[in-house]
Amino acid sequence: QVQLVESGGGLVQPGDRLILSCAASGTLISRIPITWYRQSPGKQREFVAIMTTGAVSNYADSVKGRFSLSRDNAKNTVHLQMNSLKPEDTAVYYCNWGAIWGQGTLVTVSS
Repeated sequence: QVQLVESGGGLVQPGDRLILSCAASGTLISRIPITWYRQSPGKQREFVAIMTTGAVSNYADSVKGRFSLSRDNAKNTVHLQMNSLKPEDTAVYYCNWGAIWGQGTLVTVSS
């Protein structure tokens, strides 16, 4: 059974950097596309970024140029590096593959 577990969230100040991780079990993460979503209070879940099996990444316009994805096959993990964080990036971040969702990790950007 495939499981995804996010980690790395926390409280940071505007302009700071944070790296989230999505660790997979039950499959090789290099064999599945991993999508990151986020959900802010009172808002719908929104697409953030996706890494394909070919390690090609695409990003939402709101994070393009600030966020980047990388994959560590040895650790079976995809990382979401978030630079220049803004208060509007505050959300619970989820990684996803098909019907499989992680439990989410909270990112709070506040001064």
